Amino acid sequence: MKLIDTKTKNNVLDSMMKNIEQNRAAILEANKKDLEAFKKDDQALYDRLVVDDSKINGMIKAISEVRAQEDPVNQEISNATLDNGLNIINRTAPFGTIMIIYESRPDVTVEAAVLAFKANNKILLKGGKEAYNSNKELVSCWHKSLAENGLENDWIKMLVLNREETQAFLKNPTEPLDLIVPRGGERLINFVKENAKCAVLVSGRGNNFLYVAEDADWIKTLQVILNAKTDKISGCNALDKVLIDKKLPHYETRLQELKTVLEKAKVEILVDDEIKKVLSENKSIPNEATWNEEFLAMKIAVGSVDGMDEAISKINKYSGGHSSVILTEDTQTAKHFMENVDSAAVYHNASTRFTDGGQMGVGAELAISTDKLHHRGPLGLKQLVTNKYYVFGDGHVRV
Repeated sequence: MKLIDTKTKNNVLDSMMKNIEQNRAAILEANKKDLEAFKKDDQALYDRLVVDDSKINGMIKAISEVRAQEDPVNQEISNATLDNGLNIINRTAPFGTIMIIYESRPDVTVEAAVLAFKANNKILLKGGKEAYNSNKELVSCWHKSLAENGLENDWIKMLVLNREETQAFLKNPTEPLDLIVPRGGERLINFVKENAKCAVLVSGRGNNFLYVAEDADWIKTLQVILNAKTDKISGCNALDKVLIDKKLPHYETRLQELKTVLEKAKVEILVDDEIKKVLSENKSIPNEATWNEEFLAMKIAVGSVDGMDEAISKINKYSGGHSSVILTEDTQTAKHFMENVDSAAVYHNASTRFTDGGQMGVGAELAISTDKLHHRGPLGLKQLVTNKYYVFGDGHVRV
């Protein structure tokens, strides 16, 4: 793949910031069409679809932050000259062509493309039909920005495909395809993994857990649970499950306090059999499958555990491997929990809402990876490259 020099890439990003600003009214009007056509039966999906002036400002800021970052391509990882005289240099290199499949969020059309482009990758944007008009307007801004700097439109392409057409494309791509990132629920992820013929980097579901240890500071606990659950229910970093240690002092009183705080915030509480003994008026968790479920709603499940090891076991069995939290005042307890819970991000006394590229200092993100190969957590600019070995010899042959 042709390598674009850093100056040209940054010039494209300058053009894109200008073009978004100049087309602000058109972007808002396009989004209005999408919102009017959307059946508001999925609040989380609707929330992700909304574009307002604040969202547009966020898009411009994301581009600005990526522009300011060092070009991740052709960076030297290692350089060694062997005893036989061979000089071996390992450098970062673009993936090639990345395809991202996502639902509803038009801001992904900007954030995914700016990251892929700065890392010298081509990107195929397969957004949901609910955001068609918004995405079309934003991709038009991209194409104008590329053209202003002498580059072809094929660096950033919008795919308009239905489910059957997407399946056919995954099975038999009409152009080279090096990496696919499905950014959505478990059904989308499974669909892509079943049909794709190239590498798939999973941006997994949330279903995030929080464990309240017996020595937890209760004021911190209530603050963290409330923020993690209610700050943004459509985020994959929202909290879904709370596990309370049976040895928590004033156990019954504190359960009642937790119930009061959550219900005041209009959060529906589901409880397991042990918690039901105290919160008798709340609905029971209907079945085991609920422990696997990412709610994306003002709903939370609360269960009781007999110690940290049971909490760790339950989290590793049911969570999406995204974000997990322990509330404890003991650093050794926190260390044990964080080292043994199998999640991309593990927290001590802090909300899951910080699992975000911007919040973690990565900047704009392509997705939150729950895979273990290549990278885990926020996929920022530095994570959108692979590597290549350059081997320099002088007639060397292996004997």
